This record gives sequence, structure tokens and C-alpha cells, in this order.
Amino acid sequence: MDTVLTHPQLVRWRTAIFAIFFATGLGFASWASRLPAVKVDLGINDFEVGILLFVSGAAAIVGLSLANVIVVRWGARRGMFGTIIAFSVGVMITGLGVEFLESYVVTAIGLAIMGAGMSATDVMMNVEAAAVEQAFEKTLMPLFHAFFSIGTVVGAGIGVAMTLWGVGVAWHLWGVGILVLITGLASLGSVPVREIVHDDPATKTSRRDRVAEALAVWRDPRTYAIGAIMLGMAFAEGSANDWLTIAMVDGHDTTQATGAIALTVFSVAMTVFRILGGPLVDRLGRVWTLRILSIAAGVGLIMFILAPNLPIAFIGVALWGAGASLGFPLGMSAAADDPAKAAASVSAAATIGYLAFLCGPPVLGWISHEIGILPTLWIIVGLIAMSGLASGAAKPIAGSKVGAGHH
Repeated sequence: MDTVLTHPQLVRWRTAIFAIFFATGLGFASWASRLPAVKVDLGINDFEVGILLFVSGAAAIVGLSLANVIVVRWGARRGMFGTIIAFSVGVMITGLGVEFLESYVVTAIGLAIMGAGMSATDVMMNVEAAAVEQAFEKTLMPLFHAFFSIGTVVGAGIGVAMTLWGVGVAWHLWGVGILVLITGLASLGSVPVREIVHDDPATKTSRRDRVAEALAVWRDPRTYAIGAIMLGMAFAEGSANDWLTIAMVDGHDTTQATGAIALTVFSVAMTVFRILGGPLVDRLGRVWTLRILSIAAGVGLIMFILAPNLPIAFIGVALWGAGASLGFPLGMSAAADDPAKAAASVSAAATIGYLAFLCGPPVLGWISHEIGILPTLWIIVGLIAMSGLASGAAKPIAGSKVGAGHH
């Protein structure tokens, strides 16, 4: 049995996971904001950028697979020690490869380590966040993801400053990597040992039973229905993180700095709606919240693609970000409705979401190499529509105290 935590302990736990979400967003956006500079420094085209993103995505799939094994073997808390270190080191190796070595291969190796570390950390921090949400018995998952978005806002903002000041990619990413490492490891000291996330080695549940539990959720149709919601919105979010800066520069003929500003606008819009997400869901419920925001995301992306001028493009970016903001966190929250299998279900849902989040952008890069980046984004419009149509799957199960609405 888990020890009952005092309110101050719960608050420290929640704050620690907030900080880990923030640090992960900061590291990821720092890399994404410098993609145009990476393209120039390495002398590569969109197709070759797509290869780099594919390497990162493929490594992230490995990280996703390892995350479930790590949680079962060592628990989410102890597992994150290793994965946060891997993520930070990967960020720093990437900076080294881009600027000082000007090596495509070293950059790819850095991105592989970064991708695996990030995806494994993401699964485990979502497992922890779901446990926190159930402990507080109210919708908190959007707020956790808001901290990821705050991290991306800060990361993109730093990217704007670094670009304008002419700071090299290496110095930028080294500084970020060290900051992520310190923040992540310091935060884990406030995360309690909890049986619900398999941290307690003395738990009565055998490891074989835990593995069976983790695999059983893949036979649950609700897992795939929730996955459909997350698939479309993860594509919408991931494509912006990786391609928005380039879409602004190459598609709308703007400067690198303007592209970084657009990514900042996107991240700010996501952040605002994730901060507002909990109260909104408690009022409208998960299903209607997701339906409304999917419409906003689709309309915003269409505005961006067809924009005749920059103001319209920026309005579209803001709607795109706002609309895509809650698909992933509410999918996580829905997966955690049943406390008895929350860890396994959240891991499964996170795997589906991150497959889209990480593997989608490289595919878009290959397609955009043939037809251009703006026409390629119509694929995302279709996936957003699919996500909206699948929103009913997020309806809370009987007895759940989170996400029903009308509170």
C-alpha cells in the first residue's frame, strides 16, 4: 500500500513534476527554434532535415518501448534519473555536431540520444502526473502540460534572442542542456516513492503481473479510441514544433527571427489554453472541450496555410496552438480514469501520442521536399478533423471524479 501523503508532500510532488515538464519543454523548443540555423550550418535541405528528425523519432520509439520496461523494473521516479541525463547529454552533443564539428553524423547521434531520453522521460512524467491528478481528484493534466508549453515558450524565446544576438547553436544548446539537467535531477528529490507508479521494490505485485498488466491495456478498445484523439493533436503540435519556423521562412518568405517569433506565438497560445484547461474541462467536460478546440485548430491551420499576409498568418498560428493545446493532456487524463491500471494505460496512450508527435514531422519533411511545406500541412488539417470526430472516447468512465464537467 502507498503511504498517505500530507498536503505539503502532495504540493511538493506536484511542483516537482511541473518543473520536469518545464525542463523537457525548454530543451525540446531550444532545438526546434534553431532548425533554420541548423539547416544553414550543416548545408542541408528539407529532405535531409527530415532524415535528422526521423533519426530522432526512431530513437524516440526505442525510448517509448524502454520507458514501459523501466517503469516496471525500476519505477517512474528512479527511471527518470537516467532518462533526464540522456536527454540533456543528447542536447549538448547535438550542439557540438552542428556548430563546432559541422558533422551531420554527430548531430544525428546527438538527436538520437536526445530523442530516446526525451520520449522515455515524457512517458514517466505523464505517469507521475496522472498519479498526482488522481491524488488531488481534479483535472490537473492540462496544467502539467502547460508547464511543458511554458518551457517551450521560454525555449523559443531564448531561441529568438540567440538568433538575433548571433549566438552559435553549440553555446546555446550546451547552456540549455546543463540547465535541463540541473532542474530535472533537483526536482526528482521531491517525488515520493509510490506503488502506483511501481517505485516500491517491496510491492506485493510481482514483476510478471506488472508486465501482464502493462500489456493488457493494448487489448482494450478504449486505448485505441483515446489514441485516435491524441494522434491528430500530437501531429498538430509536433508539426508546429518542428516545421513552423521553416514554414514561415520558406513558405511565407520571412526571416529566421520571424519564424522563431511564430513558434513563440504558437507556444504562448498553447500555454494559455493549457492553464485555462482544467477549469474549462470541469465546466464543459472533456468531450465538448475537445470538439470545440479541434474546430479552432483546423480553422487556424487553414488560415496559416492560405494567409495572404503576416497578420493573418499569426492569427492562424495562435488559433492552431490554442486548438491543439488539450488533445494530448486530456488523452492522458482519460487514460488514467481507472486508478487500478492508470500507469499501464497512461504509458500506452503516451506511446500512441508520441509515435505521432515524433514520427509525423519527418514524414512531413519528405513530403514537403516534393510539394512544398505549406501544401503538406493540409495533411494535418485532415488529422485534426479525425481527432475531433473521435472526441467522444474521452468521456470519463463510470465513477471517475475527473473530466465529467458541470462542476
